[in-house]
Amino acid sequence: MNTDLLQHPVFASLVVIIIAYSLKIIVAKLARYRAEKKEKDIRYISHNIKHFINLVMVLLLLSVWSTEIQNFALSIAAFAVAIVLATREFIQCVIGFFYLVTTRPFRVGDWVQVGEYYGEIAETDWIKTTMHEIDMHTYQFSRKTIYIPNNKLITHPIKNLNFVKRFTTHHFNIVRKESFNPYPIYSTLTEKAKEYCEEFKDVAGRYNSIIERKLDAKISGPEPEIHFSTTELGDFKASFTLFCPTEKALEIEHKLTEFFMTLWYSEANKGAPK
Repeated sequence: MNTDLLQHPVFASLVVIIIAYSLKIIVAKLARYRAEKKEKDIRYISHNIKHFINLVMVLLLLSVWSTEIQNFALSIAAFAVAIVLATREFIQCVIGFFYLVTTRPFRVGDWVQVGEYYGEIAETDWIKTTMHEIDMHTYQFSRKTIYIPNNKLITHPIKNLNFVKRFTTHHFNIVRKESFNPYPIYSTLTEKAKEYCEEFKDVAGRYNSIIERKLDAKISGPEPEIHFSTTELGDFKASFTLFCPTEKALEIEHKLTEFFMTLWYSEANKGAPK
């Protein structure tokens, strides 16, 4: 029992501290005695000796408590790892927020695509990004709110669709099972498409040029384009590409569809047997 007591770190620490304190008292008295005897100030020597004693005392205490310090450090490390594992999603979200701040791929009010989600950025904070969902087929808000954790913005591609917010390259197809030569209606259909786009032709041209300069790439527009082809099943398909204001895209699509159907049945009836 006495052996265990002598080997206990607390007892050993007390012994080291007492010895160190005693040595410093002895050094101070010896320095004072020699200073009085030789009439010379040697306090700096005693101070240096005291600092050396303090250093040795700290090293001895670290040696005595080395096992406990090591166990404590391992416990702290294990606790830190557990905390990191438990909060890694939040940590990744905070890192994602700094990624957004430094790279600025979008701003509040921009239209963006994140993964399969489309929407207008409403708010960003440390944890999440809030978007108002947009149906890109109708360019209308779906009245749904999407909350995307910021860590998803690091692992998923972000497409900035802000140019689509005002003008868009609108594509739509018309498929018919009936077969006849559609090219006699091609010129009339193209002229009608240009007529529907005439009111914003100048603005579309300038906007198209701005986008091309910023993207440093050639894009379709502003003239409407119409292509005739067939589907995999052999049905007739008319493909329309319009560079138009986003708010007018569906309206023009409906007008062109109506006009196309009128021309189609008119041309089909001409070739029908009587």
